[in-house]
Amino acid sequence: MLPGRRSEIGFNLNRTPVVIPGDGCSLLEALRDRLGVRSAKDGCSPQGQCGCCTVWIDGSPRVACVTPAARVRGREVTTVEGLHPAVAEAWSQAMCATGGSQCGFCTPGIVMRLAAQRTPLTPEAVDQALLAHLCRCTGWQTIHEAAQCVSVGGTPSRPASRIREQAERRAALESGTAQRVDPDVALGAGGFADDTAPVDALIALRRDDGDWVVGETLTEARRVAGKVQGRRTTAPVTWPIAVPTGDWVRTLQTTWVEPAYLEPDASWCVPGGEPMTPLGNGGAFGGKSHSAVGAVARDLADRHGRAVRVIYSREDVVRLGPKRPPLAAGLRADGTGIVRVARTTGIVQAITQVAPGLTVEEIGIAGPPTSIDLRGAGWVEAAVLLSSLAPTDTIHAPNGAVARAAIDPDGTVQVSVRCGEVLDEVVLRSYAIGAAHMAFGWVRSEGLAVDAEGIVHDLTIRSFGALRAVDTPHIAVTIETDSGAAVNGSDAVFAAVAAAAWRHAGFPPAWPLTA
Repeated sequence: MLPGRRSEIGFNLNRTPVVIPGDGCSLLEALRDRLGVRSAKDGCSPQGQCGCCTVWIDGSPRVACVTPAARVRGREVTTVEGLHPAVAEAWSQAMCATGGSQCGFCTPGIVMRLAAQRTPLTPEAVDQALLAHLCRCTGWQTIHEAAQCVSVGGTPSRPASRIREQAERRAALESGTAQRVDPDVALGAGGFADDTAPVDALIALRRDDGDWVVGETLTEARRVAGKVQGRRTTAPVTWPIAVPTGDWVRTLQTTWVEPAYLEPDASWCVPGGEPMTPLGNGGAFGGKSHSAVGAVARDLADRHGRAVRVIYSREDVVRLGPKRPPLAAGLRADGTGIVRVARTTGIVQAITQVAPGLTVEEIGIAGPPTSIDLRGAGWVEAAVLLSSLAPTDTIHAPNGAVARAAIDPDGTVQVSVRCGEVLDEVVLRSYAIGAAHMAFGWVRSEGLAVDAEGIVHDLTIRSFGALRAVDTPHIAVTIETDSGAAVNGSDAVFAAVAAAAWRHAGFPPAWPLTA
């Protein structure tokens, strides 16, 4: 080794020699911030649990966020940019054609994992590979379908009338923000906030006391912030609101749940400029509608006279991000009753617009912030309660969408949705499957441990209870034609599947069922 070169790390990146400073950074930080390769994503920051940063090291898939850059000295690192063009093309086309990629944050890592498989991509093999990954958007099934397409050497047939503009209109309706629909999105090119930041920007992180600190590098900022890795607690999930007293035919308690979007809130701004929206290429199911990171980026950029990247850690997202308001309800046979719900702006109207017979009592409880921006918060719970009195689970959403759901004896979730002009069947079906996956998990397994003082104890992305691929039932979607104006349909599907999952379990009085 030459004198003066001891602190440098050399390795091959996509078959090209590169050298980076040996400053103690992770491989993920080296790729994104030293080498400008931002296809690998930072979803758990860094817990090694979400799989979004998966790359190959000497041909084997590894998560880059917990791999020290020093460990790859002299080795071969491959990202999606280094895949054989035919392989990258096959995966990106299949993901787009099946709806296996929506926002595209988690899919580069998934592609790298599946493309590394040396055995046939059977459903069982794909399920096992996906154990290393989390995806909140797609519900896994369309990823399975993309893998099957690649394994047989083709892409699925697409409607001849599929037009990108219509696909993106449908995606915007379902996601709540503008969203690109294109094969390159599956390879990480969706345009997320932190991917587009200037390379020389300062990096700002939040300390536990709420102050923001900046550093020239992510490693430095984490050191100055004193970041402590989150843990999964052994504390049990609890239900913070008691069921009101009454003579009820149905009762329900819900607890704290984490929206669990994969991209942590991020923004950046130059002095005197407008901050980059944290919504990026996805709406986070309403979870980032009022995120603070943009205002912080603007303030810090003006204060420091330089571009500043502002990034929430995964722990910040859990502690500070809004949650669905927990509630406890009692329902009579005539559809009247009482709902006690965490005090939340707009929650009374959200509930009573679909269930005018319910009296809403807002309760002050300690805990993380709540919001009605989260996927149908309030009206979905009310609609599910009323649906439990009917023979079938048909949901009429406030926007005019209609969805029905049922669970077959073999566990298949049957869904139908009518939500105006279809625009793009692939995108609508993908969002319906994703909504069904989220609803099924909400009823069965999702919960967040929050103590009596309101402190969140579940801080790892694997602790939220989101269903893994191996735990997700098959979801069959029927899209009903409609000449009306296109509206969001996946929220109605979310409500209908939650109602069907509750019915299938026999209407137990508390969610999640496995707590």
